[in-house]
Amino acid sequence: MSQENQVKLKENQIKLEENKQKIEAFCKQLRLDCFGFIPCRQFDELEIFYQQRQQQHLQNEFEPKEIEERLSSSHYMEDGKTILSIAFPYNPKEVEDVDNGFSIYTKRLDYHRVVKKYLEQIISFIETLGGKAAAFVDSNTLPERYIAYLAGVGFIGKNNMLITKKYGSYVFLGEIIMDLEIPCQEKRRHQELGQYVECGTCENCLKECPTKSINKNRCNPNICLSYLTQKKELSMKEIKLLKGNIFGCDFCQLQCPYNETAEKSGLEEFATLVYMEENPAVYASMDNAFFKQKISGTSCGWRGKNVIKRNAILRMAYEGKEIKHLLGDSPYINGYIEQLLEDKNIKK
Repeated sequence: MSQENQVKLKENQIKLEENKQKIEAFCKQLRLDCFGFIPCRQFDELEIFYQQRQQQHLQNEFEPKEIEERLSSSHYMEDGKTILSIAFPYNPKEVEDVDNGFSIYTKRLDYHRVVKKYLEQIISFIETLGGKAAAFVDSNTLPERYIAYLAGVGFIGKNNMLITKKYGSYVFLGEIIMDLEIPCQEKRRHQELGQYVECGTCENCLKECPTKSINKNRCNPNICLSYLTQKKELSMKEIKLLKGNIFGCDFCQLQCPYNETAEKSGLEEFATLVYMEENPAVYASMDNAFFKQKISGTSCGWRGKNVIKRNAILRMAYEGKEIKHLLGDSPYINGYIEQLLEDKNIKK
């Protein structure tokens, strides 16, 4: 290589490193301090894992059916070179003394919207550096937790969640695919998955899981309590597994040692919403106006009023409260109330 080409190569490397430092600095200006970069590529090493899930019928209705969609990032941006993975902490470390059936993450503004706004700001900054980028949060086919794991954002624990050392598992994940080449390398290896080095001998989450969705042998998302709260149709057996949860589940998170020492989120947008800490009876009798003005703007609003209303009624029945007066014009809601009135033993 000629001396002139060596100089050009060095100058290019310096520019690439400067771009990385500028993006990192901009993220920190936004109060985001838990992120990492990896090269944009195919994740072919996950193919066997997804094939086994299909064979064992462990996929649920919210997952893409085509394995190829889970392995590729290029179908989102053909000339993508780098993926930026960011963890958005949401636990304000307030005294969460209201156990009303809603998971901690649902008691704040919809993270899809909040995270997307942050990602869009970062994309605008990337464009000032001469790049183009695309933002993703949750509703996509990217293996988000795995990408965050490879980028060193956190590790995947025995509860199958991404756990960060600073904020525990109380984080939402977002990704940006860009056509800028950012100097980076994967900080973790696929072979290390399943070794649970950071978890050690701790099995708190496995012992606490009410449905045994997570256990020593495998993870079955189809019986995850959080997933059950989001299903439109529930059998009586599934209803009894809910344990009074209205939306989401925190059983495994509340027992994780990393969450006991998790730092407070600095993102004001994720402050607890007062109207998400009401008595379950409020949600069991809510009308369209209440749902539209309040619930629709949270992370559980996407599922619609009736599923949340149904689960709130199930919570009341679980607590031994009267529910007959909640019979109304909805055949969907009435069907569940009638089942509950006939069974009368929801805790069985």
